[in-house]
Amino acid sequence: MRFFSQTELTWIRDMDNSTAETPHVAGAFNETFSTQSPSSEFSLGVLVLLAFLMVLLALVTILGNVLVILAFIMDRSLRHRSNYYFLNLAISDFAVGAFCIPIYIPYSLTGKWHLGRGICKLWLALDYLLCTASVFNIVLISYDRFLSVTKAVSYRAQQGITSNPVIKMVAIWVFAFLLYCPAIIFWEHVAGHSVVPADQCYAEFFHNWYFLLCASTLEFFVPLLSVTYFNVHIFHNIRRRQQLGSTQDCEPPKSDSLSWRFCFLLRLGVVSPSLEREDSVSSTMRPKKDSLAAESSSPSRSSSVTPANDFSVSFCTKTRSKLQQDKKIAKSLAIIVCVFAICWAPYTLLMIIRGACKGTCVHNSLYEITFWLLWINSSLNPFLYPLCHDKFRMAFMKILCPKKFATLRSGSF
Repeated sequence: MRFFSQTELTWIRDMDNSTAETPHVAGAFNETFSTQSPSSEFSLGVLVLLAFLMVLLALVTILGNVLVILAFIMDRSLRHRSNYYFLNLAISDFAVGAFCIPIYIPYSLTGKWHLGRGICKLWLALDYLLCTASVFNIVLISYDRFLSVTKAVSYRAQQGITSNPVIKMVAIWVFAFLLYCPAIIFWEHVAGHSVVPADQCYAEFFHNWYFLLCASTLEFFVPLLSVTYFNVHIFHNIRRRQQLGSTQDCEPPKSDSLSWRFCFLLRLGVVSPSLEREDSVSSTMRPKKDSLAAESSSPSRSSSVTPANDFSVSFCTKTRSKLQQDKKIAKSLAIIVCVFAICWAPYTLLMIIRGACKGTCVHNSLYEITFWLLWINSSLNPFLYPLCHDKFRMAFMKILCPKKFATLRSGSF
């Protein structure tokens, strides 16, 4: 850590007094003072370690999201409505690792920007655009899962309409662009001057507390409340259906009440006319195995099967399958949303506090850590897909371990 002499401290106090009457100069001085070169704070060995970790993060982000994109291209089973949103998220996260992180590494290590004002504007615009698009994609994924669980019939009816998700994905990029990019490009022209030193690169509104509060509300707080609402509603829906299922058995109903009960459960979203395939190859064989086991365990029942009984058994099987599938959706969505909140909440709160106090009350190292957390979120998302979704796990195995995938698939059949 660098220490200052008495002469330097006197000069700093004089600078503070001289810039008190000109807030924009004070803001620029505070930013320059707070972004001292790490080479003056850390040893060479620490700088090399930091550079290695930063490069490693960029490579993990690039390779992980490339794997998601390749899986979507090579595996046709992934090409349905909800997974298009995962593809959109992977594209934004890939661009973060391929463009934003590599350009920021030398600036972060040296504390000085050497690429000029034009590249600075481009980097800022893309960084804010991609990170905001990533957040909005998570909201869209949560909303899609919310519809698939709570409004199963209407959701399945729109499953074949490709233009619907495409319009939503394009809208995400448009909204993400409008939130920050116009301010990044035109702020200094509207204000009439720039508060950013020539050897630094940050947004002109970096210390504008009102703008940061409004933008953070739209970028983080509203999305966080939205995905929380979707998750709570999904878990409430699943719990209600579990309670409903526990009070009803799967015995053959009366023929006159069968259609009424079926329509009632359709309205609740318990079952849809045509259920989606199970997420793994082995799970596709489960209904057949369950039915064979049921027939072998109760031979007397097989001899007295009526059309109403057969429909009831099939109906109950589909109901249980849909409920289990929705439980997986809820758990996977909860994991993705929790990681998003953990990675984004510290940065958003510190950014607002830092803007309110003009950068003097938040240490730069703490702010840097929270800043990198945003990019760590982009590197974690590809690993959350196989953790939460069997289809992605099988697609990754098909790309990375084709022999093991072929063996597993042949064993399932």
